[in-house]
Amino acid sequence: MTHTHARRLEIDALRALIAVQDHGGVTRAATALGLTQSAVSHKIKRLEISLDAELLSRRPNAPLFTPAGMDLLGYARRILGIHDEAVLSLSKSPLSGKIALGMTEDTACTDLARILGRFRRLHPEVSVRVQVDMSIRLQAEMAAGALDLAVLQIFRHDLRPTDTLLFEDRLHWVKAPDLPLTPGRPIPFLSFSEDCFYRRWALEMGQDGGEIFETVLDCFSTAGIVTGVVSGLGVALLSGRHLRPDMQVIDHLFPPPPDVAYAIRPARKGRNPAVDALIKEIRDDISTIGRLRVA
Repeated sequence: MTHTHARRLEIDALRALIAVQDHGGVTRAATALGLTQSAVSHKIKRLEISLDAELLSRRPNAPLFTPAGMDLLGYARRILGIHDEAVLSLSKSPLSGKIALGMTEDTACTDLARILGRFRRLHPEVSVRVQVDMSIRLQAEMAAGALDLAVLQIFRHDLRPTDTLLFEDRLHWVKAPDLPLTPGRPIPFLSFSEDCFYRRWALEMGQDGGEIFETVLDCFSTAGIVTGVVSGLGVALLSGRHLRPDMQVIDHLFPPPPDVAYAIRPARKGRNPAVDALIKEIRDDISTIGRLRVA
């Protein structure tokens, strides 16, 4: 047996390596994986010995991963994806039926597309129809019986006991650095559509706090709001994941908005095994990477 053939990539070690990147260090990776820090370090050390390559930089002020480590991470994600899909495919019970899934635009352009693709491969007899809309409209569709579940962005305090929390984020007031705000004059406000809960909160806050917001842009798309902010059209509320270096955070000028949450909300219907399986697939994947990554 040659030295090359003797090398092995252990699945648990690859999972630990990916967790170190996703969570920003060995200690946080250990917490996420439910292991001790020494156990995670040992797995990665065994991987390094097997490959005869240093994967983590252990020098002060150096990047977390060596070039070899970065190369392996690309392979590791693909290997784990196929591995986990194979395990699920061989162990799953046959599912069939239809699922009507609602998603906000903020979640449609994330890992959810990949998760849905894998779910369809694992359960070819389940038909999934996706509707992208504002959270308030999706909730109305669920109440009317048109959706089986939805991935929503809502205020943290509006979470229900039956919701599955994916992760939380903060809202920030932002504008372009060169946009002047004149005291006593209406504040130009960049708004999502009238059914956006950001907008409703901001306008109610303005009425209560004496601020006058003048809506100068109505836009369904987050990308459109971001473009409007950096172009200097006005002030907007954006979640932390959409902040950019060319924006100025002006939280000190206005009352702080409530925290937001990304959650899976099932409709109030009878139990549906296909819906339960999809919720579990999303929850398990997000708990592994820590949050929804933009695709």
